[in-house]
Amino acid sequence: MHTVTLKKPLAIAIAAAGFTLAGTANAQSSDLEQRLAELEARIAAAEQRADAAEQRAELAEQQAEEGLSQEEVEERLAKVERQASGEEGFSFNVYARSGLLIDEDGKSAEGGPYLTPAGSQGGAVGRLGNEPDTYAEAIFNYRMRFDNGAKARYTTMIADGTTTSNDWTADESNLNVRQVYAEFSDLPSFTGAFENTAIWAGKRFDRDNFDIHWLDSDIVFLAGTGAGIYDMQLADSWKSNLSLYGRSFANYPVDREDPGLTGDTDNLILTSNNYFGNWQWMLSGMSAADNDDRFNDLRTESRSVRTLVEDEDTGEMVEVEVPLSDEVVSEGEKAADTGFHTMVAYHGDSFFGLGEGNFKAAVLHGQGLGAEVKGLGSDGNLTDDATSTRVGLYGTTYVAPKWRVAPALLAETSEDRYVDGDQYDWATLNVRLANELTQNFEMQYEASYQWMDLDPQGFDGRTAVEGDYTKFTIAPTFKPQVGGFWQRPEIRLFASWSDWDEELNDYSADDAFGSDEFTGSQWTFGVQTEVWF
Repeated sequence: MHTVTLKKPLAIAIAAAGFTLAGTANAQSSDLEQRLAELEARIAAAEQRADAAEQRAELAEQQAEEGLSQEEVEERLAKVERQASGEEGFSFNVYARSGLLIDEDGKSAEGGPYLTPAGSQGGAVGRLGNEPDTYAEAIFNYRMRFDNGAKARYTTMIADGTTTSNDWTADESNLNVRQVYAEFSDLPSFTGAFENTAIWAGKRFDRDNFDIHWLDSDIVFLAGTGAGIYDMQLADSWKSNLSLYGRSFANYPVDREDPGLTGDTDNLILTSNNYFGNWQWMLSGMSAADNDDRFNDLRTESRSVRTLVEDEDTGEMVEVEVPLSDEVVSEGEKAADTGFHTMVAYHGDSFFGLGEGNFKAAVLHGQGLGAEVKGLGSDGNLTDDATSTRVGLYGTTYVAPKWRVAPALLAETSEDRYVDGDQYDWATLNVRLANELTQNFEMQYEASYQWMDLDPQGFDGRTAVEGDYTKFTIAPTFKPQVGGFWQRPEIRLFASWSDWDEELNDYSADDAFGSDEFTGSQWTFGVQTEVWF
């Protein structure tokens, strides 16, 4: 096969060009970096063309040997070219993180973006040097293209997460199939407003979810099992998506006299997601039949009495404890069975209009079941009167040739959430800074501050608190190639210091704050890898 040997001179010539450019890179401007990126793209395309050419030559030989018709050869060549371009065939994507988070005593430390009292309401803090877990997502895709031009994709995602450091974690793992769906596009019978649409069904994360990566918090997260259609062209500058997702609520108490009696239902979420240029307007309605039978905070305590009984062996009177039926100490309120949610967002192609980069900003509001404004439809304990308003924004830019910065803000106010008169207010400000020192090494820094004023009115045994949380992290980071906030994989070493007001330790017996040796002024150290492709 002569085609195989032709690839070697091509690779040598490209490599030589790359080394020549690399030798002068430090003396060039960012324009050279762009040219290098373009060269890399051309190299990848050339390799794909070479692979396709090799397979075409093999088919030509096969045609000569087996007497294939020209039509058969053309059909198989077209399939080879589609696979080479990525339009058909199998692909594999990954997100993963794993590391150690160790305290000053050399033991595993508490951590995670949601470790503060506000975390139970979605109040995340900076994640750098603050994650104690191993979490992995494996995404398997298979793409097909049909003779009439229609395309299909089948996707499965498997995910697992654990906080143990052991290699065998079957007893602690949360292995789960998080997505299973099929999506069809380029359907030739779809015309007019539906000409460029894609339809789907199954269990999935919505395609248009977006997040603040440095807080490990979605700005909006729509997911579940259902069906939908993307990219309806309703006008020249108006695209729209429509979806119906279902989420299950199960095993919630419905009878005050019999706390063991439980119910279940599905929260159905109908969403219209609309785009006008850089603007996005999202509108959702929710319905969960019979969820209003739920008591959202039904808690009981064991009761007993001490009494005298005659000992069968000795005949003497002895005191024994006799259990009684459990006493209901709290029943909470009846939950909502409907909800409303809306979001207005702007997806900017500059750094807040101040320079090169990007930014995203969103305002979200919800009522009833929609008062969980990030994870739509995921909280079945919300009351009819629950209301929440959240603001989220972030941006990325270079402030100097080797310095980049990413500020982020996330804040929410919520009331009557679970109990009449409760109030949850919090705000997080986070800044990630990175200094690219070599092609393979950078220093990352993160400062995170959160203020919270939480008055749960006794819900779930929690007490009212107000205070601040602060965290600083320094993280020497190694990469195959630095450049931009989205370049992975990377390996980080880190040291973090965090502190918070003492009052926050009293919020809940179930959260991290106030637990043994975790009461404030904490140093943590560790190492972590993060990968995506």
